[in-house]
Amino acid sequence: MSAAIIVAAVVGGGILLIVRRMFPRKKAVELLRYPADMMRGKTVIVTGANSGIGKAAAGELLKLQARVIMACRDRQMAEEAAQDIKKQAGPEHGEVVIKHLDLASLQSVRSFCEEILKEEQQVDVLINNAGIYQCPYTKTEEGFEMQLGVNHLGHFLLTHLLLDLLKRSSPSRVVVVSSKLYKYGTINFDDLNSERSYNKAFCYSQSKLANLLFTHQLARRLEEEGVTGVTVNALTPGIVRTRLGRHIHIPFLAKPLFYLASLFFFKSPLEGAQTPLYLACSPDVEGVAGKCFANCEEEELMPKATDDHVAERLWDLSETMVGIKTQ
Repeated sequence: MSAAIIVAAVVGGGILLIVRRMFPRKKAVELLRYPADMMRGKTVIVTGANSGIGKAAAGELLKLQARVIMACRDRQMAEEAAQDIKKQAGPEHGEVVIKHLDLASLQSVRSFCEEILKEEQQVDVLINNAGIYQCPYTKTEEGFEMQLGVNHLGHFLLTHLLLDLLKRSSPSRVVVVSSKLYKYGTINFDDLNSERSYNKAFCYSQSKLANLLFTHQLARRLEEEGVTGVTVNALTPGIVRTRLGRHIHIPFLAKPLFYLASLFFFKSPLEGAQTPLYLACSPDVEGVAGKCFANCEEEELMPKATDDHVAERLWDLSETMVGIKTQ
């Protein structure tokens, strides 16, 4: 038993040291305050709204009297989350609509968009939040590496299919949730689907870099088309206590130490949702496009995240992968 305690202490200490080096002690996050009816009459789609940042953002938007469409893979979890956020929002809140969306299935994405286009007259904000992190090697329904498929390709198709509606709803916004871990990724065009080798950490970083390149390229294309009523911006939320890391194995005896570390270093889901809310609601970013934000402030990106050539090449390849063509 004493040996187990020593091992736990060593492993836990190592985890604490790594976390402390990667993520400085969190600063107190100032929660945004908006007029209670600020989003009345607005329809907002939030992917992955059943937990974590997505759920927190949906709850705050509901308080602001938005019509919130929770786009989720697990309907039961979505229904439970919806009950929770409605209870927290109080009597004067917006409307919640639950829709099934599995970003690992392009057919599911198409079906979701068909429903939205049939039932919704407008979509004012699309928050591309859902994601998967460092999962074992698996493939989407169409055979794409899971992290690339869910984090990038699913949202790529989703945004494409809803773009005309967003244009008709202008002024409208697209918000893309990326990660600071994009810094450790590149777009491996020689093996984008990780058929030859799979490194789960690299593939996550690649998918988050793809989010930023998508944001950059979409903003550029909208500008070239003369479309000023639709803006697209990305964000990096920092490290947040969510279910995103459920595929990471932590030794059993180290879990209590890791939990304490998460309380000390990590943001709560509500704190993590502040920048998505800022980009979805704030008049301060009206007309701002093609930028990335962290803690509600513009963030300077590494050059590889705004590389025009790579962004265009990835866009063209993504169109082929999801089966669409630009008119």
